[in-house]
Amino acid sequence: MVKDILVSKKHGMVKDTDLRLYGVFFNQIPPFYLDSCLDNGTNALRLKRVFHLKASTPKIHSPMADCGSTCPKVLFLLLLFFIPFQLSFLHGNSSEFELDDESWLDEKDDEVNMVQTRHDSQGSSCDLSDGKWVYDLSYPLYDSGCPYLSSPVTCRKNGRPDSDYEKWRWKPHGCSIQRFDALHFLGKMRRKRIMLVGDSIMRNQWESLVCLVQGVIPTGRKKVTYDGPTMAFHALDFETSIELCWAPFLVELKKGPENKRILHLDLIEENAKYWRGVDVLVYDSAHWWTHSQKWSSWDYFMEGNTMLRSLNPMVAYQKGLTTWAKWVDLNLDPHKTRVIFRSVSPRHNRQNGWKCYNQKQPLEFFSHKPHVPEQMVVLKGVLKGMRFPVYLQDITMMSALRKDGHPSVYTRGMDQEQKQHPRDFTSDCSHWCLPGVPDTWNEMLSALLIQV
Repeated sequence: MVKDILVSKKHGMVKDTDLRLYGVFFNQIPPFYLDSCLDNGTNALRLKRVFHLKASTPKIHSPMADCGSTCPKVLFLLLLFFIPFQLSFLHGNSSEFELDDESWLDEKDDEVNMVQTRHDSQGSSCDLSDGKWVYDLSYPLYDSGCPYLSSPVTCRKNGRPDSDYEKWRWKPHGCSIQRFDALHFLGKMRRKRIMLVGDSIMRNQWESLVCLVQGVIPTGRKKVTYDGPTMAFHALDFETSIELCWAPFLVELKKGPENKRILHLDLIEENAKYWRGVDVLVYDSAHWWTHSQKWSSWDYFMEGNTMLRSLNPMVAYQKGLTTWAKWVDLNLDPHKTRVIFRSVSPRHNRQNGWKCYNQKQPLEFFSHKPHVPEQMVVLKGVLKGMRFPVYLQDITMMSALRKDGHPSVYTRGMDQEQKQHPRDFTSDCSHWCLPGVPDTWNEMLSALLIQV
């Protein structure tokens, strides 16, 4: 008798962690043998629970032999009751989001997995993206002099006179995010590669994550290496790397005839070759697709042999994301790699970038229902069509409340005379001061990866 339990599993020996999906360990399962088989040609596997009768088992008389046709019917009814009951028990307890935990593989195909929704053992859930900013004097989590910060985001060093933007902590409604613990994070990520893939906003987040962990590592036991479009911070004693891969479109941008820039909507391998073998991949791609024509990074789009001078940016974005999604589905193993897609970071660029200048406090709430970015709509549509369980981490609305968190004019040091005329400088309302808002994105990421 065979009962399929949906779970992805490679051929070979069954491990305890393979059954953590159901909140139990192997030695707690009744003594049925376990086998695995391919699931109709897809990359997923089904773990089968098979009742075996060993050929060498001696025959013994049982009352079942004397009960005629009634007993099989009774046995069938008992099994009909027992198996759903047992499966409902097995499915109940696991709330961890660890690299060895495969519960994330069992999700509904028609839903986007919102990674910021956390479930506890009682079955209640908490949306980590729904909450408010709380002033907390115990913040920031690291010193603004962190040596891994790039100059444009060191706002205090560049002369920003206020520092309250560093002291706001995100508090979800109904639960809390555990304060970032660098040693605990590194311990859980031991011998793992974490790679953040995207644009300069993703570099913002990478610098934040590196600064969050680097303070607990002795000077001689950390280093940064470079390989093509990637850079990696190494915590040597933990054999952990936190890497950044520059790929703002995910797909390939190449030089063509007459030095024209061609964005290939169906090519990705030149970027994707750096993503292989990584344990945790965090993606972001949105801002560069919506640059105005004056600031666009391409001259032509290309798909197959067709070259286009112009294309609706969201149509192009959908095509590029679809190429990325196909690559993930075909090339990554969900047992080895976690994939998270971080939603678009909001910009406060109205009034020619001066919307964020001299802002000193977060918004408490939106005065009207916030607009859902078009990129988010396109992204959700692509994720819904994927076989690979990619999670969407929504940081958009929580960050939209933080117009005080941008560098504005403080992307470079200014002397006293220049400080008297700040509007002579460009105001950056896209990136984020550090310490600052991206630290909260990483606290959320840490809580979701290693919650205990």
